[in-house]
Amino acid sequence: MSSLIQNEDVYALCDANSFYASCEKVFRPDLKDKPVVVLSNNDGCVIAQSKEAKALIELWMCRPWFEIKDDAKRLGITAFSSNYEFYANMSNRFMTTLRQFAPRQEVYSIDESFLDFTGVKRDWIAQGHEIRETVLQWTKLPICVGFGTTKTLAKLANHCAKKMPDMQGVCDLVTMPSKQLDDIMLSLPVSKVWGVGHRLEARLNELGVDNVLRLKRADPKRVRDKFGVILERTVRELNGERWLSLEEMLPEAKQVMSSRSFGYRLSTLDELREPISFHASNAAARMRNKGLYANAVYVFVQNSPHDEAEYYGPSLVIPLPAPTDNAMLITNAALWGLKMIYKKDVYYLKGGVMLMDLVHAGSQQTDLFGYSKQDDKTSNLMTAMDRINNKYSRGTIKLASEGVNKSWAMRRELKSPDYTGTWSEIPTAYC
Repeated sequence: MSSLIQNEDVYALCDANSFYASCEKVFRPDLKDKPVVVLSNNDGCVIAQSKEAKALIELWMCRPWFEIKDDAKRLGITAFSSNYEFYANMSNRFMTTLRQFAPRQEVYSIDESFLDFTGVKRDWIAQGHEIRETVLQWTKLPICVGFGTTKTLAKLANHCAKKMPDMQGVCDLVTMPSKQLDDIMLSLPVSKVWGVGHRLEARLNELGVDNVLRLKRADPKRVRDKFGVILERTVRELNGERWLSLEEMLPEAKQVMSSRSFGYRLSTLDELREPISFHASNAAARMRNKGLYANAVYVFVQNSPHDEAEYYGPSLVIPLPAPTDNAMLITNAALWGLKMIYKKDVYYLKGGVMLMDLVHAGSQQTDLFGYSKQDDKTSNLMTAMDRINNKYSRGTIKLASEGVNKSWAMRRELKSPDYTGTWSEIPTAYC
């Protein structure tokens, strides 16, 4: 029996493999077992690769697309622009599918989720394969599953499941014999531990801690004195002590951000007004969805730091007289801030709006001059906008200052259809 079984805590980390690239294959059976890459905003560089693409060349991550475009064509690699709407819908399907397997779930990222099996006794290898097969059948997404008695060990187990082919996508560190577990930890660099980045890895290596097993066997008190309480907890978790609990609810947002690179460089104030209006309205809608009000609006624009021209990236915080969730008031504040920071003869590549110092409706303080008093007509207008946009699609109803054509929108020349979110793009099956 493993020495790790000190309690009944069992966590599973379920992680989709090459999530963006895998999503692009779901409705494209012709791409099964074919190399696929996904590009960043404005089709700038590679941000995701399928396993087949990684097998061809490992060093394409973050490489500019224009540099490797010809090589990709020669190698038969299919490229896609980022389709964030589609990925979000596929993530929701993935997380909903996982929810049936455990009493508690923590959605950790768009493609990762922790499941809490505390108090449940199972054959974890069999359970992992059941999860994988169900997710593949229901969503067509390939995943790996790792089990551990702590979240840190579950994260490590998931890495093993993904990188060690003999495990067939499932790793169980809960019942694994101690000798086998130590051998695996000995073979893994310390950077494979959750929370150990490059800088921390370098500091640990200087002290001779160059693999996971050595970190596990380190004295927690000495680790705390040298590196702080966070790494101490990591060491204790590697030894089976639970220090990180499952977070079923997302932490309350302190700010809401909406920003994106432009499809081409903008230089005039009129050109910039449309994307800034869009981001202000978009941030306000997301904030209202959380039942929050903003006390300040932050607006920024910038040119590319890689341009030959001098970098210019101004920003401004506009305090509001009182908290509000009114998209019109927020947009007016953002546009006023844009006017203050705008500079002629600059070719701007990116801009955005952040709503700051958020509070709940019941926590807001009214102002003396009635700025925060939102009449029923305005409140009903915001509610109607949100309902229509939620029912159909974002932008069905919008402020006039956002413009109509969105010529400034980021380039996505290789974008796939929004198979799961737009009626006109739903795939058609012919018999």
